[in-house]
Amino acid sequence: MKKQVKLFYCHMSLLLFILLLAGCSDNTNAKSNAAENDATLSTEETTEVEEGNQANEASSSSTSEDTSQEDAKESSSEESKSGDSNPADENEENLSLDDYSSKEIEYARVWSQLGPNQEIDELNVQLISAGSPLDPDDENSLTYPEDVVQLRGSRIVDGIVTYSGNGDGTINVYNVPLRWYGGFPPPEGIDKEEIQKEMEDIITNTKLVNVDTGDNEEIIEIINKMNSQ
Repeated sequence: MKKQVKLFYCHMSLLLFILLLAGCSDNTNAKSNAAENDATLSTEETTEVEEGNQANEASSSSTSEDTSQEDAKESSSEESKSGDSNPADENEENLSLDDYSSKEIEYARVWSQLGPNQEIDELNVQLISAGSPLDPDDENSLTYPEDVVQLRGSRIVDGIVTYSGNGDGTINVYNVPLRWYGGFPPPEGIDKEEIQKEMEDIITNTKLVNVDTGDNEEIIEIINKMNSQ
């Protein structure tokens, strides 16, 4: 009977020991599994973070490259614009009329447009007041009804231009000849009444002309030859 009781306790002890070992093993496996799961999660999170960082770096790199390319294009465009300056514009700036008076520019433009001869040595400018005779050598000459400007070269071949300005870019041109009939009294065969009629026609039939701006280089050349009286 005692032996049976001892065997019973032995079996019970052995069973408890096995159960304890099984519990410890399950706990160890659980911890191991938990550790593996944590490691897996940590690895996955690390991988996701690294992939995110790589994506951000790639995006940043792409943006930086795009920005660099745009900057390069803009820089190239600006350099191209800077390098493609128009020689005509530069020449126009160098030949500015800012240093000359409006009257000088006006006289030169009128001669450039209407002067019979452009190859002049000098341009004489004479201001004639209203009431002055058309022919200073004729005491019976008709007179100008307004102030006029008379432009002429130094030679007969250069011709003459007589006009009055309207202040709006137009002028009234008087068809006054450079030389009349050799003074007064007129030569034989010239009727004095005929001369009076011709002068009346000159005063009555002035020609309205729009003055062009002309070429700055030519205008400056004429101004440099100008001699005002």
